[in-house]
Amino acid sequence: MGIALSLVAIGALVMGGAFLFIQGRQLPERDAEYVALGSSFAAGLGLGSRVPGSPLVCQRSVNGYPQQLARMTGLSLTDMSCSGATTRHVLRGGQVFLGPQIDALGPGTRLVTLTAGGNDIGYVSDLTALAYRRRGRLVGFLVGRFWSGARPVADRKFDQLSADLVATLREVRRQAPQARILVVTYPVIIPPNGTCSQLGIGEEDADLMRQVGVRLAEATRQAAQEAGATVVDMDQHSAGHDACGPVAWVNGAAPEQGAPFHPTLAGARATAEQIMLALETAD
Repeated sequence: MGIALSLVAIGALVMGGAFLFIQGRQLPERDAEYVALGSSFAAGLGLGSRVPGSPLVCQRSVNGYPQQLARMTGLSLTDMSCSGATTRHVLRGGQVFLGPQIDALGPGTRLVTLTAGGNDIGYVSDLTALAYRRRGRLVGFLVGRFWSGARPVADRKFDQLSADLVATLREVRRQAPQARILVVTYPVIIPPNGTCSQLGIGEEDADLMRQVGVRLAEATRQAAQEAGATVVDMDQHSAGHDACGPVAWVNGAAPEQGAPFHPTLAGARATAEQIMLALETAD
């Protein structure tokens, strides 16, 4: 009986791995008018049903800001955003069999958005671990037992992140020379001072992760400026809409809808609207 169950488990793992491999090796539709690049903050993790045909690992939602923006503009969209993606995944691939996100670009691309960098410096993953550790129970115990804790700001490679973003944006420009390139910063998660029950972390942890968020936004702006891209600064636009605010654009640690420390549906909509405004202003 035990051997049979083990064989079933092994078979399931092999089939699951094969499914992810097949999905990952599918070539994206190239040359759409709009190509969206980035991590879960673009993908809309937890904000609705998965985009049909999209890689399971990416958890790409029909309500992520790229999808909402495409509906607003009427542009054809190839959405390459993927939960867990780093900037290097966008440029070089390697995320669970997936190729580079920029493979979807082409000479016909007219708009590119990019939201990436949080996974490079452990922003949301550390916030989540801090909240679980404080919450206690089994998961909290395991996090406290096996996790070494949130790294100091000085130990996070913001200079490397900025360089990777610049390299990515320059390659985007090379492959899509006619495109308008918009770099969308992460919205504010933690309020300017203190903490709140929604965050589920103490003041000292909030102070640390607030600095991480500030440095992430600074590195992103710097890279966009160096590469000649337009910034849609959701770090600034979302002021007052942090996880503790009355109209939150990001979730706290235990949301009823969406993923912890990720954009709410209202936040994704606000991001699409700010991008739309940037496009209209440019026109």
